[in-house]
Amino acid sequence: MNKEEIIETLKLSYSRDVRKGLVKTILEQEKKDDEFATLEQYKLINQIFSYVLQQSGWRMGENSTNWDASPLTIMTEVFPKLSSTQWYKEQNLQTSGNVNIEIKE
Repeated sequence: MNKEEIIETLKLSYSRDVRKGLVKTILEQEKKDDEFATLEQYKLINQIFSYVLQQSGWRMGENSTNWDASPLTIMTEVFPKLSSTQWYKEQNLQTSGNVNIEIKE
């Protein structure tokens, strides 16, 4: 699937209110520092992110030399304000760290 198809599929699968609510809940749980509740919300967003990775055909080995952040871009286009969550920051750091390791070797 291309980027637009993935975005459209997610938007059809999850209403705007659900998408906004998920991000709002994640932000609230992160702010409360409620680890259990936060992890429960992360499970859902991680499942959606896995779908995005699978449908976009993204692979670490193939995308590490010329970094392709399109899966995270898709997520931020579908889920408003996701980039302000700790989840997003961790995904960005984790993938950046893996890329740096790949490049240094």
